[in-house]
Amino acid sequence: MKNFILDTNVLLHDPQALFKFQENNIIIPITVIEEIDRFKKDMNETGRNARQVSRILDSMREKGSLAVGISMPEKGSLRVELFSEKFFRHLPVDLRSDSGDNRILGVALDVRERHPEVPLVFVTKDTNLRIKADAIGLTAEDYESDKVDIQDLYSGTRNIEMSAEDVDRFYGQGWLEAPEGIAIAPNEFITIADNTNPTHTAICRYDIASNHIVPVRKIPKEGIWSLFARNREQSFALDVLMDDSIRLVTLVGKAGTGKTLLAIAAGLHKVAEENVYNRLLVSRPVFPLGKDLGFLPGDIEEKLTPWMQPIFDNVELLISGHESEKRHSKGYKELISMGLLDIEPLTYIRGRSIPKQYMIVDEAQNLTPHEIKTIVTRVGEGTKIVLTGDPYQIDNPYVDSSSNGLTFLVEKFRNEKISAHVTLTKGERSELAELAANLL
Repeated sequence: MKNFILDTNVLLHDPQALFKFQENNIIIPITVIEEIDRFKKDMNETGRNARQVSRILDSMREKGSLAVGISMPEKGSLRVELFSEKFFRHLPVDLRSDSGDNRILGVALDVRERHPEVPLVFVTKDTNLRIKADAIGLTAEDYESDKVDIQDLYSGTRNIEMSAEDVDRFYGQGWLEAPEGIAIAPNEFITIADNTNPTHTAICRYDIASNHIVPVRKIPKEGIWSLFARNREQSFALDVLMDDSIRLVTLVGKAGTGKTLLAIAAGLHKVAEENVYNRLLVSRPVFPLGKDLGFLPGDIEEKLTPWMQPIFDNVELLISGHESEKRHSKGYKELISMGLLDIEPLTYIRGRSIPKQYMIVDEAQNLTPHEIKTIVTRVGEGTKIVLTGDPYQIDNPYVDSSSNGLTFLVEKFRNEKISAHVTLTKGERSELAELAANLL
């Protein structure tokens, strides 16, 4: 059994963290409660999490005094620890200034002094605070219950060697039985290669319903909204983006690999050409690159334009490249006025139900696992949702390449037959963009 002291940012990141320490003791310094109280009126995800934490703690008071400690479902305990000015004596002189962080560290050191027989761990998502804790002899950890090692992230693809006869048989009959002894995920893409001739290959996808390896769909000669796959991974992506039986698609890749462009092209095709969905809804979180510009003038459309401009650029690129003169004359504003396209920030998605739409969430690596859950649970009947992002290019200071919602979603849904994932590796934006993504 251990004593875990939780920092404010842990609870604001995941209100359910209170239930994820099993049989151990959870200690919340009173300073954390005060800091959470300051966030409760915010009308964003942090504010909602703050209110949820407060509701959870309030409901727990029915079990007894939080100051004394109450039992938790997993046989551990939870208590709120009060702060006293005398706790500053535990801290070095440089950390005795009256700040929230120093108060929390003082409580942690006091608890360790009163209960030396129980190992104490300070849990915070604040990197500098972990460094401070380590410097004064505390064991400090990041909150990792929702972390996925980015190096081990499911890629959605694999290579399998087969005999020349099997490769020829695949081309001849259009399918093969899935090889035995290999655990293949639903909708996982496979490149089968002749074990005597590496250039004799075929690209295919595992269909769990038939237990067959089937060919990747062929792109029409006119392309998908005049867009053609430029590499193997883009062919994989278009295959699942165009498959209506797959309701959740995740596309991960560095800048310039075509994630967003492919998703929008498939969405426009499904909405405007095939009429499978009522509307293409494209959304993204609002996070600035670099120093924030502050408040922007104008109405809501004018305020959001700088954040949504990358989406507008992709739509305009697809429209301008389309062969049809009729569509060539339609800018994204006309598609919006016709009700075929809607572009909006994720801020307004909570509480909605989104039926029969092709929904794209761009820059999903900036979302927390809880935010991802909020979005995916909005999906209504007949809706397909596509999430794209680069886990190495994160603007949200409270998530990283391992703890962001996109990588969390990829791992959680890897074995579901209505989902598919593709990792794109080759940049196609330009030679310069590819070099920059690799070298910088």
